[in-house]
Amino acid sequence: MVSGGYDTVYYKLFMSTFTDVTLEWFASLPNEHITSFNQFSTLFREQYLISRAPPAISYDVFDIKQYQGESLKEFLNRFEVQVLRVNTKDEAMTVHAFTKGVLSGPFSDSLIRYCPKTFCKIRRQAIAHIVAEDQVTEKRSSVGPIRPRATGQP
Repeated sequence: MVSGGYDTVYYKLFMSTFTDVTLEWFASLPNEHITSFNQFSTLFREQYLISRAPPAISYDVFDIKQYQGESLKEFLNRFEVQVLRVNTKDEAMTVHAFTKGVLSGPFSDSLIRYCPKTFCKIRRQAIAHIVAEDQVTEKRSSVGPIRPRATGQP
């Protein structure tokens, strides 16, 4: 264990977050193997660096495809998260990736017809489509009033 001052506090705080495999790895280190928090953090990074996800690249937006049964709203949200993650500035590529990823249907038909040039325009078009789709669904699921029975008066 590390002795003295701030190193001890950092070490104990960090160590208290360990569970399962990480705790087993820590327990397997030889006694008095660690002499400073910096050494400990280096050992930790070396041990777990391989588990880190590879950095995102701009072409990763082409991997986002709309799933069968996934709503346009859910797909739009997933796609936007990926665009933010890869931090792409290439508008044409973003538009093309979204157009290729969306399932065939009325919305994709409208993209083909109107050819939006920016993702912002696609987003506006998608939101309008989502709102209209929600209204149609609500209308179809509503039950009309029951017709009053004719009262037979002599």
